[in-house]
Amino acid sequence: MKEAMTHRPLWLIAAPVVFLILWSAGFAVAKIAVAHAAPLTVLALRYSMVLALLIPVALVMRPPMPSLRGARDVAIVGFLIQVVYFGLCYVAFKSGVSAGAVAIVVCLQPILVALVAPRLVGEAVSGKGWLGLILGLLGAALAIAGRSSIAVENAFGVGLTVLALFGITAGTLWEKRFGVSHHPVASNLIQYAVGAAFCVPAALLTENTAIDWAPEFLWSMAYLVIGNSLLAMSLLLAMIRVGEVARVSSLFYLVPALSALCAWPLLGEVMPVLGWAGMALAGLGVALVARRPSPARRITGTDDT
Repeated sequence: MKEAMTHRPLWLIAAPVVFLILWSAGFAVAKIAVAHAAPLTVLALRYSMVLALLIPVALVMRPPMPSLRGARDVAIVGFLIQVVYFGLCYVAFKSGVSAGAVAIVVCLQPILVALVAPRLVGEAVSGKGWLGLILGLLGAALAIAGRSSIAVENAFGVGLTVLALFGITAGTLWEKRFGVSHHPVASNLIQYAVGAAFCVPAALLTENTAIDWAPEFLWSMAYLVIGNSLLAMSLLLAMIRVGEVARVSSLFYLVPALSALCAWPLLGEVMPVLGWAGMALAGLGVALVARRPSPARRITGTDDT
C-alpha cells in the first residue's frame, strides 16, 4: 500500500493545487468578461472557441470515442455543468452579484454531495469527514455574514447562484455514478458541443449579442477558454474519477478564499476580517475531509469515527 502511495502520478499530486488556482481565478475573470458582453453571449463565444481548438486536435489524435451510452452520460454532465452551472453563474454576475458571493455559495457543494453520495454512489463519509463538512459550512456562513457587512447582494442573482450550485452538484454526482474513463479530448469535445448547442441559440434568441472587444475582454476570454474550460475542467473530471466524490468536492471550500484574493486586485472587491476568518474555518474543514485514512484503516475497513 505504501509503495502505491509513493508511486502516485505527479499530475495527480499537483492536480488539486492547479485546479484550485485556475477555478478560483475564473470567478473574477468571468465577471470582467460579462462587463463587455451579455452572459450567454460570453458562454456561446467561449464554448465555440473551445470547440475550434478541440476539433483539429481530435482530427489529428483520433481519440477513442465513448459508446452511445457513455456519450449520453458525458453529455448530461456537460449540460449540468456547462449550461446550468456556468450559465446561471454568468447571469448572476451580470445582475450584480460579486465574484466572492458566487464563490461562497458554490462552495456549499460538498454538503450536498456528502448528503447524497452514500445513497447514490456508495461512498460513506467518515466521522471526521462529517466534522470537516460541518466546519466548512460554518466557515462559509461566516464568510457570507462578513461579506454582507460591506455589500448587499442582488437577491435575484443569489437565487440563480443557488440553482447553479444544484447544477454542479448534480453534475458531480452523475459523473461519479455513471461516468467511466474516457479520453479527455473526446470527453471535452462532447461536453462543450452540448454547451454550445444550448448557449448559442439561447444567446441569439434572448440577448443583444454586441461585444465590446476591449483588451481586458480578450485576455479574459483567453483565460476562460484555456484555463477554465480546457485545463480546470479536465482536472476536475479526472479527480472525480480517481477520488471519492466528497473528498474532491471539499476542495470547493477553498475556492472562496482564493477567489477573494483574485477579486481584490482584479475587481476591487474587498473581503472583511470576518470573511477571512470564515474562510480559514472552511479551510480546516477541507483538511479534515481531504485527510486520507492510514493504510491499516483502509485494509481493515475501520472508520475514522
